[in-house]
Amino acid sequence: MYSFEPNEEQQMLIDAVGKYAENDLRPAAHDAEEGRELPRKLVSKGWELGLLQASIPELYGGFGERSAVTGALAVEEMAFGDLAGALAVMTPSLFATPILLVGSEEQRKEYLPKIIEGDWSPYTAALIEYSIDFDADDLRTTARSVGGEYILNGEKAFVPFAKDAEAIIVYAKLDGRTQGFIVPKNTSGLTILDEREKLMGINALPLYRMKLDNVKIPASNRLGDASGHNFELILASMRIASASAAVGVAKASFEYAKNYAKEREAFGVKIAQKQAIAFMLAEMITEIEAMRLLTWEAAWMLDTGKEDAARQAYLAYTGAADMAMTVTDRGVQILGGHGYIREHPVEMFLRNGRGFAMLVGLAIV
Repeated sequence: MYSFEPNEEQQMLIDAVGKYAENDLRPAAHDAEEGRELPRKLVSKGWELGLLQASIPELYGGFGERSAVTGALAVEEMAFGDLAGALAVMTPSLFATPILLVGSEEQRKEYLPKIIEGDWSPYTAALIEYSIDFDADDLRTTARSVGGEYILNGEKAFVPFAKDAEAIIVYAKLDGRTQGFIVPKNTSGLTILDEREKLMGINALPLYRMKLDNVKIPASNRLGDASGHNFELILASMRIASASAAVGVAKASFEYAKNYAKEREAFGVKIAQKQAIAFMLAEMITEIEAMRLLTWEAAWMLDTGKEDAARQAYLAYTGAADMAMTVTDRGVQILGGHGYIREHPVEMFLRNGRGFAMLVGLAIV
């Protein structure tokens, strides 16, 4: 049975990330969202915390071992500060972690050291597609094997930092299964649209749409084996990361609304003493705690190789996505008219929280 108490190393990490989230990400979040840009120094400072580096073995330039539980703890803390900033800091993980999990030894030795040992650099991944029936296990982007090469065709959406990416892992359907393919920058047939995605939230994070028109890559650039079963591990890791981020955003909304309710007076009493508000706050924290435990359990199952880890990750993700929408909406409601004013972050938490239904593929633990 796993413990609910972080070990000493995990607690040190939580404390460090928590300080960064509170002192750096949160104060910059409003201006970054309004200006649609994250300061590069802010992202670099988050990178220097070493979250990804600590999950990569020394053989490949890191200084630790991967743990989905530790990753979930860190993602929650960082998303509590600001979701866009957290996703930006973690973008290189979208490339490095799948290679660590299912890549060949040659791929690990080629890519991991130069990602880990250098400054933050936009290595990224492309999973999401524009489709009302988008299914990560049934992609419309295709790959076919021709004479020792793979040829990729399709379109991808919401690709972080795609315009400046050194390389992108593109997920495509090969023989009926989802596979990952490493596509270096400036590859012929790869087009990154100039205009950034315009979304309801996370506008500080640069997201792009990209097209693949007969993109040819060598067979050695395919991740994992032809069975495609390795993608289950990658997708489960993505879902746990999204669930953890949803918990962090929901917690941020709850804390802000709770503190506001303790200070705001109506008819001579603090509104936190009003039964309707008190019950609402109690329901919010109950939902947050429930989804946090479900996410931790999924991460623990993934770390220990439990057979149902992928199923548990799916439950954690879908549950946390729904919870984030509910909790962030109530955060706005508790502030009343003030909740609709952009000077208060609860309206941004609401807009960001609504996006978790589509955010799988923007983070990984």
